[in-house]
Amino acid sequence: MTTGNNQSRVTVIVGAQWGDEGKGKITDFFAGDSDYVVRYHGGNNAGHTVIVNGNIFKLHLIPSGVLYSRPVSIIGNGTVIDPDALIKELDELEKRGVKLNLKISYRAHVIMPYHIAVDEGLTGYQGALAAGSTKRGIAPVYADKMYRHGIRMIDLLEPEIFHEKLEKSYGFNVNLVNNVLGVEFDKPLDDIYLDYLKFGQRLQPYLADTELALAQAHAAGKQILFEGAQGLSLDVDHGIYPHTTSSNMTAGHIAAGAGITLRSIDRIIGIAKAYVSRVGISPFPTELDESEAKALRDKGGEYGTTTGRPRRVGWLDLVQLRQAVRVHGLTELTLTKLDVLSGFDELPVCVAYEARGQRLEEVPASLDLYREAKPVYQNYTGWENLSVAQINRILKTGFTGLPQAMRNYIQFIEDALECPISIISLGPERHQTIVR
Repeated sequence: MTTGNNQSRVTVIVGAQWGDEGKGKITDFFAGDSDYVVRYHGGNNAGHTVIVNGNIFKLHLIPSGVLYSRPVSIIGNGTVIDPDALIKELDELEKRGVKLNLKISYRAHVIMPYHIAVDEGLTGYQGALAAGSTKRGIAPVYADKMYRHGIRMIDLLEPEIFHEKLEKSYGFNVNLVNNVLGVEFDKPLDDIYLDYLKFGQRLQPYLADTELALAQAHAAGKQILFEGAQGLSLDVDHGIYPHTTSSNMTAGHIAAGAGITLRSIDRIIGIAKAYVSRVGISPFPTELDESEAKALRDKGGEYGTTTGRPRRVGWLDLVQLRQAVRVHGLTELTLTKLDVLSGFDELPVCVAYEARGQRLEEVPASLDLYREAKPVYQNYTGWENLSVAQINRILKTGFTGLPQAMRNYIQFIEDALECPISIISLGPERHQTIVR
């Protein structure tokens, strides 16, 4: 493997809000020019919707670049994998004619059936401090990883090691489920063992040392695109804890989640909606009440890719984005769903919070303070409803074809965050995108 100067370019695409910002479309937009597209954290609790020529693909574990023939899709070691769910996703893509060029890290941890049972029990146990889990076993498998009795993908290919690890993991988790959380779990260990050995055999052709593959690709000057899942406010360290997911999703986590050095990163693109949405439980300072939310939710199609749950929606929150710009180290922002805001006479933008007589311009670490935070709004004039024909004309013209009020909205956000908005999305299709 050679080192030194090369023409490799590493781009990281990350969520700047609570997820569901449109990262799938933007990853797909860049993926055609990439040699590798990499998922580096999370599991099938995340979901990206990609629309190509009217065909809708809902991806959960497999990177969005799988819809192109050029890039190698990689599921990195920082992800957690439900083999049954992954196999179903693979089968569905193959049925639809997608040729898979996929590598899965040997080191990625495996979600077991008892992890899902633990997840269900935890949601009830945590009550008001719950995160609104998708109940797919994500938190328990990350916990097992830290307890150091987790099971990795490589273990499914080594029956004796797998059985040794399974006995420990099974005993611990089933005891937790039955005796602490009060959720019944009675699937026998031997049944799980046999099922997962079969999963391992089915997935064996895709398993690889992806960390080494990425290092070699970078040394060879390949173009590598990292696809983040969810958004910064769900990061287990920097998000609205404990209403978060169970992994880190900062751009810098590519080192831990995929094994590629941070010195390699050239471009970090944060994805933000022109408003805010989220699925799950937590305080939400700019959230609209239901009578106002329904119109925005329906217009924007705000229903979870993975869960189908209605998303909570609210006006754009610059306090949230200010943190994302800083912690991710964003080189630029992409603003999605600007077309959804068409037709509103006035667009409030949250520029700060007020709580206990204080003006807060940064997200507080205190959950108590965050619960009391009220938005401080600055209002902007909206723009007219844009027809399909008008959007198509704008896409041909570029940024200067946007309504002046929309350009003012974009300029204000850029100035407030001191971060350029380089890409504007005016619809779900690949071509409905303006690059400045």
